[in-house]
Amino acid sequence: MELLPHLTLETGPNPDAAVIWLHGLGADGNDFAPVVPELGLPQGAAVRFIFPHAPSIPVTVNGGYIMPAWYDILSLDIERKLDQTQLRASAAAIKALVEAQMDLGIASNRIVIAGFSQGGAVAYEMALAFDKPLAGVLALSTYFATKDSVVPHQANRDLAIAIHHGVQDPVVPEVLGQQAQSALTAMGYQPQYRRYPMEHSLCLPQVKDIGAWMTQVLGLNSR
Repeated sequence: MELLPHLTLETGPNPDAAVIWLHGLGADGNDFAPVVPELGLPQGAAVRFIFPHAPSIPVTVNGGYIMPAWYDILSLDIERKLDQTQLRASAAAIKALVEAQMDLGIASNRIVIAGFSQGGAVAYEMALAFDKPLAGVLALSTYFATKDSVVPHQANRDLAIAIHHGVQDPVVPEVLGQQAQSALTAMGYQPQYRRYPMEHSLCLPQVKDIGAWMTQVLGLNSR
């Protein structure tokens, strides 16, 4: 599979860990790149951040307008009707990025999958189904679109999962983040859930929490 176009940032030479971070609907890989210097990762930590660009496709809820999207959204009701075939295709494209990092010498358990909004739904599917242990999945202002169809792999039964959501989110209501937490718990995972006084975005206290979480799951303080 040809790799998705992507932006790459490295916090040090010879990275021994990676974070693949998926943007939301209508954005691109540049969206979260400015966050990296604000994470407060330990000095000397060498992490490769990869920000893939979603393909541009027609999006039904936006009148068929063509924009960067990981999958088509058919309706914005609480059930979030969407094209799951496209979602799984995007998950396969992210899997290829993970495998490319492994080919470059980064162990799977040193790779985090992060996703915002639409990107988070893809991150859940890809990470839970991946056949090698990952370091963690970070789900930001998102929902678990494939909770009834995903086939979790035993390799990631102990996956570290962090869910962050804004309490005033008008785009992806917080109840969807809470539903994801409940579904994951029922499946045997132990997701960490954090709420922030924000809308559909990131805030500085959250960015610091993300940096601390990444430091923990990637073991950056011990290297």
